[in-house]
Amino acid sequence: MKSSEVAEYLHTNPQFFEEHSDLMANMVVPHPHGGRTISITERQMLALRDKNQQLESKMGQLLQFGEENDAISEKMHRLAVGMIAANSFQAVLHTLNFHLRDDLAVPHVAVRLWDRPAESEELPEFTEVSEKLQAFAETLAQPYCGSTTGFETSSWFGEASLHIRSQALIAMRNGGGTMGMIAMGSEDGERFYSGMGTIYLERLGEMASAALARVLR
Repeated sequence: MKSSEVAEYLHTNPQFFEEHSDLMANMVVPHPHGGRTISITERQMLALRDKNQQLESKMGQLLQFGEENDAISEKMHRLAVGMIAANSFQAVLHTLNFHLRDDLAVPHVAVRLWDRPAESEELPEFTEVSEKLQAFAETLAQPYCGSTTGFETSSWFGEASLHIRSQALIAMRNGGGTMGMIAMGSEDGERFYSGMGTIYLERLGEMASAALARVLR
């Protein structure tokens, strides 16, 4: 008989070992880590122990992820409170930059807004942005995370631009239209990667959009 046939037979006839209990007591199998043979009962105990260790490891990972998410949520809450308290354009920008860089450890942050209010100062946030990038921002259903290659945003980070290896681009919207973009850059190519979760980035975009729209009225 083939081993698969034996396995199928035992699977469909669980009473086999009840009818041959002496076989269970005397059967030996190879130790999973080599070196000797052990009883089938001991082998089952080892298998259960290994499975428990795997479950404990997964539980530890879940707890770690939960703690990390709690920490990020707390930092996002502090950012939201700061945004609410900011009562001017410069105060909103300062709050955004401070919390992203110092609290959330984002190395480089740049903001661009499409429309400059009349009689406003010449600020880098109102530097002209290409129609191509504005059109790209309109299509962003969620933040873009990945390489800077092919994006004019790679030049937004000043002297650090040549060293930026990954970025996150967040479209800011006011009502139905896109009002600007937040770009976050890192020298670490894996800091912002394709396929990463973007829920906190989306919330960041919503908070910044609401705060900037309020002070730019």
